[in-house]
Amino acid sequence: MNKMRFLMVPVLWAAMALPAAAEKLSLGEISTYLNGLKTVQGAFTQINDDGTISTGRILIKRPGRVRFEYDPPEQALVVADGDTVGIIDPRSNDGPQGYPLNRTPLKIILAHNVDLSRERMVVGHASDGTATTVRAQDPDNPEYGSIDLVFTGDPVELRQWVIHDGSGGATTVVLGDMTRDVRLNDESFVIPGKERMRIDR
Repeated sequence: MNKMRFLMVPVLWAAMALPAAAEKLSLGEISTYLNGLKTVQGAFTQINDDGTISTGRILIKRPGRVRFEYDPPEQALVVADGDTVGIIDPRSNDGPQGYPLNRTPLKIILAHNVDLSRERMVVGHASDGTATTVRAQDPDNPEYGSIDLVFTGDPVELRQWVIHDGSGGATTVVLGDMTRDVRLNDESFVIPGKERMRIDR
């Protein structure tokens, strides 16, 4: 799996019962929901750009921190500590790698204050009658890629995201049952070996 591409990839739909004829959620409603997410944990399924599928556990501690623990046989780890995204893959010949969080679309949902009404941040906002999809990007650096966020309403919930990289690749992450407002230790968001990691600036 191309781990840097993972940082720019979308999430697949999870199998779930969706309400019929749901109205499109406003950008204000979605921003309020994301700002209300403080700590979250649950399962995820990732569909990679090459069609392979990975599963694992996700931990989110906003602002700035997320941890993806991949199930065997993959056993990879991706951690954002508020500044850097570290990728540790025992099967990689390149060793641990790091990237500035602010150069990935993940920073949009991990920001201290999510404001999707910011000029030129949202480049797509649509509803298919069951879910609302928002495509967002860094308005100052669109070359960093974009992220599609898929929400259902009543109550508002993030169901998946799709990260698109600058070369046309996409990765989908489907979120399973998520538990909010859980106690998460800061140690879970420490990047192992960061001091020896090559950070691609």
